[in-house]
Amino acid sequence: MAKLNVQAVQKIKNICERYKDEKTPLMMILHDIQHEYGYIPLEVQEIVSQETGITVAEIYGVVTFYSFFSLKPKGKYVIGCCLGTACYVKGAQQVIDKFQEILHIAPGETSEDGLFTLDALRCIGACGIAPAVSINGTVYPKMEVSQVPKIIEQYRKDAEVA
Repeated sequence: MAKLNVQAVQKIKNICERYKDEKTPLMMILHDIQHEYGYIPLEVQEIVSQETGITVAEIYGVVTFYSFFSLKPKGKYVIGCCLGTACYVKGAQQVIDKFQEILHIAPGETSEDGLFTLDALRCIGACGIAPAVSINGTVYPKMEVSQVPKIIEQYRKDAEVA
């Protein structure tokens, strides 16, 4: 969404309009925008502010507080590695290190090909299957370092087919 075109601006305004009768519409608006575009840059936040009367500071605070929202574009596949206590104790750091090694990115970054974004998560509530990794909502339980290359290879193959 480098520079917003007229259609994108109108779509954002339409999303805001959809929730005009809600008492607290911000989360719903931001959710829909995130779903539509994959991220919520400052330019979009300014449009939401103009349409809703909510300050950019408040919108920015919500976008940066909740990990679901992003200020930067994410890859086609978002890899969330849980680093909560249970996952960490069972080897999650080594798992995320392997993802970093293969993809040549740090947590919070997107690979050069735009396919993968790596996120370090505090806890995904899957302590019983630790260490857990989530990729676009698919949870991989009891992840082992040896599984990481195969998983990346499969997602790369899937991207070629798509």
